[in-house]
Order: sequence, then C-alpha cells, then structure tokens
Amino acid sequence: MSDYPKTIDNDAGERLTFLGPGSGERQEVRSSVSPGAGPPMHVHYLQEEALTVESGTIGWQVQGGPEQTAGPGQTVTFAPGEMHRFWNAGDDELVCTGYVSPPDNLEYFLTQIYASMRASGSDRPRMFDAAYLLTRYRTEFGMAVPPPPVQRVLFPIVVAVGRLLGRHRRFAGAPEPISR
Repeated sequence: MSDYPKTIDNDAGERLTFLGPGSGERQEVRSSVSPGAGPPMHVHYLQEEALTVESGTIGWQVQGGPEQTAGPGQTVTFAPGEMHRFWNAGDDELVCTGYVSPPDNLEYFLTQIYASMRASGSDRPRMFDAAYLLTRYRTEFGMAVPPPPVQRVLFPIVVAVGRLLGRHRRFAGAPEPISR
C-alpha cells in the first residue's frame, strides 16, 4: 500500500500534495493556495523549486526584486539559495504543479511546519517548532523573518529551553540534515 499521494494542509490556505516519494533527484508536488495565502519569504539553500500554474494567478518575488505574476501555463523557477516567496494573487484558487530538486528533507520539514501551524491555529508555526526545525535544517532551509541575526541568537536559546521542557520529543526520528 502506497502512502502517496500525500497531502498536507496548514489551515492557513495552503495544501501541498507530494505526488510520490522524493527520488534522489526530485520531489514532484501539487499545490493549492487560497486567495491571498502563500508562504512567507524563504529559501531552499540546496534545492531548485519550480511551479507551473495550472489555474489561477501566482504572485511571486525574489528578495530585493519587484513583485511579479504568472498565469496558467507559465512556470516560475527559484534557484538554490534564492530567497523568495509566492502567493495566490487572484480571486480564485491557485493550483500549481512543480518540483523541488533534489528533495532532501523537504517532505519532512514542510510536514512538520504545516502540522505546527495547524496546532498553533495561526499562519505561523509554534515558536519552539520553528526554532527547532530552522536550526536543525539550517543547511537546507531558511526564513527571512525573524532576521537571521535574531535567529542565530534567539533560536538556540528557544531550542535549549524546549529540550529542558521535553518539547523536542515530538521530533524523535527526524532525518539527519543534509550538507553539501
């Protein structure tokens, strides 16, 4: 019995379906985003991300660049290490297919972030979860907010306190970070 396709939902307007297990080269995905929703400015340090619009309008921006849009049939690609964001810039549901290459820990990381957002009841993950995941997987993923200097100083403190309180146990068995 296959666990795929596997859909995760963050309760903040984003549903991401992993179409199959990530092979060594790429993770195929399908994304549905409600109007106005989308991930904040983020980066995949080791991975290329590409999204092809099936329906709706995607708004996208590379850090420091202008906001842009793309429609059905158009593809937006973000290079490894390129801080970026995207959102549903239209009034109807945005549906995209795409990939992340190589997949590395993408499925685990996003599954945990989405679960934390659901648990928090907001459009942000719980503080310990964000600090733990962004610290553990800092070679793969990053966020623009809070600013990196704050993350380097504050997140290790949050992780240490969370460990003392046993909050890290929910991440038992987490895959090892990737570094290249």
